[in-house]
Formats: sequence, structure tokens, C-alpha cells
Amino acid sequence: MIKIVFKAFRLAFFIGLLAGALLPGGVRAATPAIEVLHVEGIIVPIVADYIDRGIEQAEAKGSTAVIIQLSTPGGLLDTTQKIVERILSAKVPVVVYVSPAGGWAGSAGTFITLAAHIAAMAPGSRIGAATPVAMGDGMTEEMKRKVTEDAAAWIRSIAEMRGRDPEHAELAVREGKSYTVSEALEHNLIDLQADSLQSLISQLNGMKVTLVSGEEIVLNTEGYMLDKTEMSFVERFLHAISDPNIAYILLSLGTIGIIAEIYSPGAFFPGITGAICLLLAFYSLGVLDAYWGGILLILLAFGLFIAEVFTTTFGLFTAGGVTALVLGSLILFPGGGPMFKVDPWLIATVVICITAFFAFVIHRAIRAHRRQASTGREELVGKTAVVKVALEPEGTVFLKGERWTAISESGQVKPGETVIITKVDGLTLYVTKKQ
Repeated sequence: MIKIVFKAFRLAFFIGLLAGALLPGGVRAATPAIEVLHVEGIIVPIVADYIDRGIEQAEAKGSTAVIIQLSTPGGLLDTTQKIVERILSAKVPVVVYVSPAGGWAGSAGTFITLAAHIAAMAPGSRIGAATPVAMGDGMTEEMKRKVTEDAAAWIRSIAEMRGRDPEHAELAVREGKSYTVSEALEHNLIDLQADSLQSLISQLNGMKVTLVSGEEIVLNTEGYMLDKTEMSFVERFLHAISDPNIAYILLSLGTIGIIAEIYSPGAFFPGITGAICLLLAFYSLGVLDAYWGGILLILLAFGLFIAEVFTTTFGLFTAGGVTALVLGSLILFPGGGPMFKVDPWLIATVVICITAFFAFVIHRAIRAHRRQASTGREELVGKTAVVKVALEPEGTVFLKGERWTAISESGQVKPGETVIITKVDGLTLYVTKKQ
């Protein structure tokens, strides 16, 4: 009898486990797991990869939700589109939380926030200013109008899909309008305000969201467990160098390192360091859609600097290099907005330092050119010698402990008198009498 009861309990236990596994998607685990991602800074391709990885992990683990803590001034349009598409197609609820207090979901951040299943903001934060800024040069007014129209239609579509106000969302694109937390709540651009991550999670409990599949989810965040997914070291590094100022510094350091290696071959360290900096600079410039005309002008500048080292133009190549460097630096990111501009002070600092360095090189070259030789027979020119055998006009002089055959170019010179060497021809010195 005891064995029968034991088997019955064991069967009921396994039936309970099986029933729990087969419950509908609207019911979550007793200890809900919440994936937390942290995005701060410019939206570049590495950020899209990071968000994709975080959402994919949450889907694989069956997490209750993914929270993206966001603070960004904006970023690249094509990268923003990838992130928005990934959020819209996510198989778990995605919450975008504009934080910390005073944070900003500007430009690209506006699209990402509105695309979330649930959008929240911290006190003092703002959202908007989403007018697209075209990268590159030569965009006509008609092309700008088309880009703006497309962005306006896109943000309306996102807002309508998430049940938000499409008209006020469109104003963020067409007029570059920004909204405070209270204004965003009033105009139905976000769902709630949260003072902290814990406050946000408590407010999420019981909220309903609809996934792209049509499945309706009721969020359960009681007794939640946070699973923070940070950027890897490589992702943080690539995100850090995906900055116009960092890219410009890397490009400058790389070319200077190559110049140093060419000027002093065999040192290896400057050349290796320069090559690594150049590769990182080209990665960063490629990610940021830098204007190739600006890159080529900067490379031309450093080519002229290299030519200055090996030729005697006394500053002509350096002047051309400085001009090319300044022009290339100014047009490296044309029309890219404040976040895609090289700091003018950084440009001025780099140009001044490079100009000062090559001014020093040119000064040394001029001094070396004017200074008489210090080795070989040529260094004897200008030196003085004492006549040992009278010069009539040929005779013998004493110089540095040695006797030399000498020919006088100024008539007869008596022994004991001093002469100045004017020319050296083989082992014969041409001299003149010292007045």
C-alpha cells in the first residue's frame, strides 16, 4: 500500500512539472528573470550588435523582459534602423528606459525609445530632436527633403504600431522638437516615469504587451532576478574608438608613427604602433561614414611631410602639408551634426604640434646644410696651418701634427707664418696668407 501511494505522488509530481512546461506564454516563471542592457553614447554598429546579442540571450533563456537603459545624443540612421527592427521583431517584451536622471534620447534614441513595447523615462531626461542629419557632402535640398519625409513616415509608423501619438512623434522629426518627461507622458510618447530601475520594474508588474507574433504577455516582475549583460571588452573598445575625435587622433598618431619609422628605419616600435593606429583609425572612419575626400587630403598632408624629411625644400612641402591637413580635417565629417564633428581645438592642437615638429626638422636641416663638414678632408677648409718650408708658391705646412704639401695662392709665404686653407686637392692644400 505504501509503495502504491509513493508511486502516485511521484506520478503527480512529474505531471505537475510537465504541466508547468506546457503552460501558455502569458504565464511566466515563479522567479522572473529580467535582462538589463546599458547603452550610453553615440549609436554606431557595435551598439546594434550588443543589443541584438542581449535580446537573443533573453529569448533563449525565456526572460520576462529586456530593459535597455538608454542615454544617447543620436547616431547613424542605418544602425538605428537595425536596432528598431530588432526590437520590433523581439520574442520577449523590450522596455527602453531613458536614464539616468538628466539623460537624453536624442535623434536616433527617439526612434529606439518609441519602438519599445514599453517606454519609460527618468526625471529630468528628455526625448526628441530627431531631424535626420545627412552624412557626406553634396546633398541637395531635394535630397534632404526626401530623407526628412522618409524619417517622418518611419516614426509615424513606429508610433502607430505601439499605440503612441504619431503627430507629436512626427514633430520631433520635422521640427526637431524635444519633450520633457511630463510632456512626453502628456502626448502619449512614453508609458511611464520611473525614478530608478527598481521603481521601473515594480511598475512593469501586471502590464500587458503584444509581441510581433500577436501573443499577449502579462508581465510578472514579483521577486524578479536581474541579469545584467554588459558590453564585452572588445565591444567597449570598438565603441570608444567610434568617435570622430578619437578617429582623428588615431589617424594622426598612425601617420606620425609611419613617418618616424621611415625617418629612422629599424626602430620598429614607431612603425608597428603607427600601423596599428592607422588600422583602428580606418575602422573608426569607416563606421562613422567619414568623407573620403577629407581622408585623402590628410594622407596627402603626411605624404608631403615625409617628402620634406628627404628633400631640401626648406619648408615648401611642409607649408603644403599644413594646408592639406587643415582642409582635410575640416571636411572629414561634413554636415554630420555636432556629434560627428572633430573638435576645432583638437585640429588646431594637432596642426600646431606637427608644424612645430617639422619647423624644428627644417631648422636642423638648414643648419646641417650651412655647417661645414666635420669629417673627411673637406673639414680642413677654413682651418689654419703654420708654414714649415717657404711657399714659393709650393712648400710645406704643418697641420694637426702632420706635414702637408701646400701651394700658396697669395704669393710667397715665409716659414713660421700662418696660412688659411682654401681648397684641398688630394694630398695638396691650397692656402692663402693670413692677414
